[in-house]
Amino acid sequence: MPGTATRLAELPLFSTSSPLETHRDPPTRVETLPRGIATVSLPNREVDWTLVAALRARASEQLSQAVAADRARLNKTAQEELGRSIVLDLIESNLADRANAGATALPVAEQDALARAVFDSLFRLGRLQPLVDDDRVENIIIAGHDNVLLELTDGSLVDGPSVAGSDEELIDFLVFLASRSEVNARGFSEAQPRLHLRLDGGSRLAAAAWVTPRPSVVIRRHRLMEVTLEDLVARQMLTPVTASFLRAAVRARKSIIVSGGQGAGKTTLVRALCAEIDPFEAIGTFETEYELHLHELRDRHRIVHPWEARPGSGERGPDGRQAGEFTLDEALVDSFRFNLSRQIVGEVRGKEVWAMIKAMESGTGSISTTHAADAIAAVRKLVTCAMEAGSHVTHELATSKLAATIDLIVHLDLRTERDGETSRRRRRVAEIIALDTGEREIGYATTHVFAPDLDGVATPAVLPDSYRALAAHGFDLAEYLAQQQVRS
Repeated sequence: MPGTATRLAELPLFSTSSPLETHRDPPTRVETLPRGIATVSLPNREVDWTLVAALRARASEQLSQAVAADRARLNKTAQEELGRSIVLDLIESNLADRANAGATALPVAEQDALARAVFDSLFRLGRLQPLVDDDRVENIIIAGHDNVLLELTDGSLVDGPSVAGSDEELIDFLVFLASRSEVNARGFSEAQPRLHLRLDGGSRLAAAAWVTPRPSVVIRRHRLMEVTLEDLVARQMLTPVTASFLRAAVRARKSIIVSGGQGAGKTTLVRALCAEIDPFEAIGTFETEYELHLHELRDRHRIVHPWEARPGSGERGPDGRQAGEFTLDEALVDSFRFNLSRQIVGEVRGKEVWAMIKAMESGTGSISTTHAADAIAAVRKLVTCAMEAGSHVTHELATSKLAATIDLIVHLDLRTERDGETSRRRRRVAEIIALDTGEREIGYATTHVFAPDLDGVATPAVLPDSYRALAAHGFDLAEYLAQQQVRS
């Protein structure tokens, strides 16, 4: 078709004056169906997703061959420019085939939508991209290609659009997505049926297939990056006196665990706690996948050395390790040569607990997160993690280490509430306990500094004498004692 390439090159996605990665689709719309169930709909555009998948596969093959032939020259930007050209050629060829077959020519708007969809599938997140681009969407929850739920930033839950033509197509795209990462590629197959991936822009993807009836995917978008304790007070996540206590605890270099259920806001609270660290303190972060992103907040944290674990690949060597594996323990050992003021181990789900303990033993005022039903359960969970991480670890050793290193556990409560036809999630700091060494039988002692009231909000309870010294770091001790009297 004469002039097709010229017209395609003039479309917004392929304009040479605007980088591809800066393109954003028009905002999605929230609509209300007759029965009152909210849903998010995408901009109205006609796209043949079967054709998109076929073109993406062909474009990927051509791009892979080009990169293999000239890997040194083709960095990420160059690959996207080459991908632009390949997509143009493939669409032009497809349009020519349509014309030869006597089919009606695609309108320019549909050509644009097709080109954008193929490019998004090749370099971005395909049909998921418009949802990730929508600033109101915080979490994308997928239990099958056509069963999509979106959690918006205001906590409401709404239905989302299908993200693939079939479960098989969704799995195929996830396999492609896992394999294309230049920095930290992951395998995803029947032999490796789980996937944890850091996406461009900082989102986190977790997926499972083959061991679940349908492919399950959750994409966590980190909307609150430059967040402060004052911001969370404004969102009614905690009270002013609780914020003053936590602010002082960070400044006094107390080691803090943030616990809660999945999606309770643990990472957000950790970012807010880290905002209380002096901008020129040297921070090291240690994560299986980057989630804190403190190294991207240059105005807030000037010196951040971020470490990310890397899974190995291929067969295991004589030492039992896969080639290329890099653990958080290794990162932590290396970090002691970086003149760090603070070492922050992100999420503790298992053997990461020992990296966390080592960081806290340094007395730097470390911060970590873990999943638990309440603050006391968080202690028991960490004891279990420590014991499972090494056959030589006894219950006594685990409890003594944790009691000696952890100062405070801050627990977040997540509740889903119904308001008519609308579901909404509410996040609150529910309790804060102080941890200390205790009787030999248990191994630790706990004190509820803040305990949940009838609404599940943390309110002053019992303040150990040693924590009165936090008043020198900004803790509103007078208000704490006043509220403590009202509670009693």
